[in-house]
Amino acid sequence: MEEEVNKSLQRHEKDHILGPFIGLSPEYMEMIIQFGMVTLFVASFPLAPLFALLNNIIEIRLDAKKFVMELRRPIAAKAKDIGIWYNLLRGLSKVAVIVNAFVISFTSDFIPRLVYQYMYSLDGTMHGFVNHTLSYFNVTDFQKGTDPLQPMHLGYTVDVCRYKDYREPPSSGTPYELSKEFWAVLAARLAFVVVFQVWSSTRILTSKHTRGTLRHAFAHALLTFAIHISCGQSKQLMFIR
Repeated sequence: MEEEVNKSLQRHEKDHILGPFIGLSPEYMEMIIQFGMVTLFVASFPLAPLFALLNNIIEIRLDAKKFVMELRRPIAAKAKDIGIWYNLLRGLSKVAVIVNAFVISFTSDFIPRLVYQYMYSLDGTMHGFVNHTLSYFNVTDFQKGTDPLQPMHLGYTVDVCRYKDYREPPSSGTPYELSKEFWAVLAARLAFVVVFQVWSSTRILTSKHTRGTLRHAFAHALLTFAIHISCGQSKQLMFIR
């Protein structure tokens, strides 16, 4: 019975049964969120662009099927571009450079390794880097109630522990305070962020200037070609006359 009713319906009646078209804002928002997640944290997960590409290849087909078969036919409208979404993309692109610089600088050992290799290593290698990043702690400085319950767990008495941080040793005048190595690494991290930002901005400006130069040269070549054609046509007309 339903098949007979569907056959008797006109095309516009069949379209009216489908789901309403609510606009492209949800689709744009989904792409903007995906673009932001990929660009902001690509340094943490370098395979994110690949998975985003695979996801979009599949989603293009699914969205095409959705718009053709499951939604009412939208009313066509002219648009110069995607409007305000361009500004969001530009903003995300600029913020992504800064975020990635901080991610690379503060969430990895890239900068501490460089600092150790060029400032503290005796032979210019990474030998001794792990020991350099570990500080000393005297077990007698444990606060009451925080000391180990079984001090002989390892079979011998432990007097000094090691932990990952840049701190002064217990024997110094300011025990457990931040050491000069900490401030050297922090300064190197911040310097890397500044250099990374300047380098990225320079590359962007250079590419824009190169594109502008190429467009100017291409326009000049087209104009020259058009002048040559016009001169050739004028000579032909004069010869005919």
